[in-house]
Amino acid sequence: MAVIVAAGGDPSGLAAKSATAIIPIVFGIGGDPVKAGLVSSFSRPGGNVTGVTLLTSLMEPKRLGVLRDLVPGAALIGVLINPDFPPAALAIGQRIVIAKASNDDALEIAFGSLVQEGAGALLVASDPYFDTRRERIVGFAQQRRLPAIYQFREYAVAGGLLSYGVSITEAYRQYGAYTASILKGAKPADLPVLQPTKFELVINLKTARALGVNISDNLLTLADEVIE
Repeated sequence: MAVIVAAGGDPSGLAAKSATAIIPIVFGIGGDPVKAGLVSSFSRPGGNVTGVTLLTSLMEPKRLGVLRDLVPGAALIGVLINPDFPPAALAIGQRIVIAKASNDDALEIAFGSLVQEGAGALLVASDPYFDTRRERIVGFAQQRRLPAIYQFREYAVAGGLLSYGVSITEAYRQYGAYTASILKGAKPADLPVLQPTKFELVINLKTARALGVNISDNLLTLADEVIE
């Protein structure tokens, strides 16, 4: 039996679904699969499609809260979002300046906007495009000495101050488990859409020292990983 694994986001899942109504499909997306039209419901996907959603955009308020606790003196927080990525809408109660980018030229303009507006900290919203420009975005934050928070551990490893979000390793384990179940005879319609069960806070202390940011003992205690 063949199984299509579409872990590249909403478009790849929809493309796979439109291509076949017979071959089982296991998707991996960051948004809501019901709103995206991939499944009928989380508990009863229906048809030949099921998978894993990271619901990354729902983490933005939590990330903002962590950033505000870290930099309480920042009157203005910059938020970098991709206007072409629907889950980028934010529901946060803080004075912010929004910088939008969905390509490299727009990213440079967004950087300039954040500097001009005088952002004192930065929240990088969850977005596949930003993930492909990880080093560039982290480099900007380091150059401008901006305390910044990101969605995945990989940003902190690349030199970002801290990240908070779902574990990609755990998500891929879930993809693999569902794929194996289907290969053994399970039907996608009977497998509910999986949601995140493991979250991780990663702090880069080397970057904190370089930025002159004090990481509280409480935050260090909560961290799943501290990069020295």
